[in-house]
Amino acid sequence: MIFKGETEGLLKLSEKVVSVFHQYRQVSRNDKEAGGVLLGRFIQNSEDVVVDWVTVPMERDVRKRYFFQKCREDHQRIIHAVWEESDGTCNYLGEWHTHPEPHPIPSPHDLREWKKVLKDTICDSDKLFFIIVGTKSVDVWVGLRPNLEIKKLTRC
Repeated sequence: MIFKGETEGLLKLSEKVVSVFHQYRQVSRNDKEAGGVLLGRFIQNSEDVVVDWVTVPMERDVRKRYFFQKCREDHQRIIHAVWEESDGTCNYLGEWHTHPEPHPIPSPHDLREWKKVLKDTICDSDKLFFIIVGTKSVDVWVGLRPNLEIKKLTRC
């Protein structure tokens, strides 16, 4: 699955990542929101980014029908381990979560949280990605750290 912005490069989601998203879609009435972090690579000499892997809900995450909050420490432990194992080539790229709607739209809470992530995250990139997995589609936004602007990407 590939997405593009107006000026940013391409964002590619690996088949493994798309499969995880499909597994956590909220298709039944009792399904709770799920989420985690995006991990992957910035392609050298390019604006393109590849999401190779995502964390999935963990025991200490808060999951409700219309709410997800990750346990930062648990997901950070995985981010650090993956980064070390990859010799620094697999990086934190952003966040993902589900919504119980066909074509997801970020809530005001989502937008506030995304801006907080853009401000508070310590990383080398000037952009982070935010993905919402709906029951029928996966939608992606890019957040620009210098000005906290959030823009929706288009599926190619």
